[in-house]
This record gives sequence, structure tokens and C-alpha cells, in this order.
Amino acid sequence: MKTRITELFGIQHPIIQGGMHYVGFAELAAAVSNAGGLGLITGLTQRTPELLANEIRRCREMTDKPFGVNLTFLPVLTAPDYPGYIKAIIDGGVKAVETAGNNPQKWLPALHEAGIKVIHKCTSVRHSLKAQAIGCDAVSVDGFECGGHPGEDDVPNFILLPRAADELKIPFVASGGMADGRSLVAALALGAEGMNMGTRFIATQEAPVHQNVKDAIVAASELDTRLVMRPLRNTERVLRNAAVDRLIEKEKALGASIKFEDIIDEVAGVYPKIMTEGAMEAGAWSCGMVAGLIHDVPTVKVLIDRIMAEAEAIITQRLARFAAS
Repeated sequence: MKTRITELFGIQHPIIQGGMHYVGFAELAAAVSNAGGLGLITGLTQRTPELLANEIRRCREMTDKPFGVNLTFLPVLTAPDYPGYIKAIIDGGVKAVETAGNNPQKWLPALHEAGIKVIHKCTSVRHSLKAQAIGCDAVSVDGFECGGHPGEDDVPNFILLPRAADELKIPFVASGGMADGRSLVAALALGAEGMNMGTRFIATQEAPVHQNVKDAIVAASELDTRLVMRPLRNTERVLRNAAVDRLIEKEKALGASIKFEDIIDEVAGVYPKIMTEGAMEAGAWSCGMVAGLIHDVPTVKVLIDRIMAEAEAIITQRLARFAAS
């Protein structure tokens, strides 16, 4: 299947693996790329630029296909060594970067000079248009369904994607609620040129996370996520657990006076405990409503091949019947 996204990134299938903290290691990125999608290493999971450089080298040993790096620009007082991370990406010969968080404009000239294509994650049409204006090559449009940070507008993809298609000239992929061939065909019908999957890729055999995490996703329904940190305007969609229940109780009790320090035990530094050790009650972790559509833990190749076969069947058989009638 050829779209502007497959052409832009030199990939076979219009499927991108989202950048996920303590999930996007070389093993998963390489598996996605080898299966014809675009795998992403999560940059800030690597604590230093040197460690990121090592992870890029490790991924290069596992695949000869294009892969990328996710780099999130955080609104923090003490920023990570972003110049170092950018240098590691460029020196590593990476040709695709997914940016997220704050405006990536100051880093675009160096990335583009190195021949790197940049796709920026956006949760609104206005942010997507800004990404286009500053020179991003593509955007990932994240609907309200998505795991992680859905923004503050609460617009689901059935509205957000066609709105983006109406406004954007650069290609975009759909993110949030993406799981199977139906998701891909729907995204294409609504104007996207591919899809980005996060939660679905956690529940694969190659995802280097504890089995408890994969089991929790398979067991969850579409009703089992919660929105937290909304009073702090840093909304995150997470899977419900005991820590999330405690966090929500604190938000109710403290109201508008809540500070990040009040919930630090539930959100700070919890990912290694959850993803590596499988301590499922350790804190809040990102998970999309799409968990309700996830019922197995296949290999990445089986998953992507299945998605493409489903998509082709829907387009050539089911939809073709409607067109002929």
C-alpha cells in the first residue's frame, strides 16, 4: 500500500510505532521496521545521548530497514541534553524523527540539513497547522482516545481527522484508537495517510516489557482507562489501577489547589517498576482506550501482516460491494 507516508519514510506499510517510555527500545523498533512499518526508539528513555547512540547502533544491528527516534521536548526547568540527543540521532544516520511536546522549531534546521524527515505529534488542528508552518514534514494527529497525553480539547478522531484533512497540506497519520485493519481503512477514509499505534504494539511478543503489562492490556476493556492530571492541564490517559484510584481521589479532595508534588508518588519514576518489573500497582502508566480491541499478543510481523490483509479485504471486498450496488 503506497501513501505519502510510505513514500516520505521509505517504508512498505503506512504503520508507525509510537514513541513510548520504557517500551520503545531497539528490539521493538527493529521488529516493526523489519515487518514493513516505521519503528521508533524512544529517545528520552535513554538517560544520556551516549546511551541513545548505543541504542541506535543496537537497532542498526537488528534491521537494515528505516527506523526513527522519538524525541519529546519537555516543559521543564532543567531540560535534558537536547543538543546531545540531536547529535546522536544525526551521527547515527537516523532518517526519521518523531517530535512531541513543545514546539520543535529550533531543532528542525539541523535535522533537515542531515536529511531527516520530521513528524510532529499534535492533538489539535491548530497545533497541526503550526507544525506545518514551521516546516515539519508530516504530523501525527492524536485523537482524544489515545493513550498518554490527548491534549485538553477532547476531540475524538472521527471529528479530528477530517478536520485535519480539510486544513493540512502535509501528510498526516491517525493516532489514538488504532489497532487493526479496520482502524487503518477508517483512518484513510477520514483523510489520514497511515496510522500510528502505541498501546497495540505493547501487546506484542517483541515489546521488551514485563508480561504483566501485556496481560493487563489484553484483560482491559475500553472502559478501563482514566484521565488524570487534568487539573494541572497535563491530562494523561492511563490504565486504571490502585495508584490511579488514589491519584483521582487526591484530585477530588484538593481541587484547583492541587500541585504536582501532591501526586508525585503516583506518577514520578514509575515506568521502570511497571514496564521492567511488572509491578502493576506502582503508579499511573499510559494506555489507550484501544485496549478494548486488543485480545492477543502476536509477533509484530503477524500483527502487521494481519492488519494489511484485513485492510485489503475491507477495501477490495466489503467496500467494493457497496460501490457496486
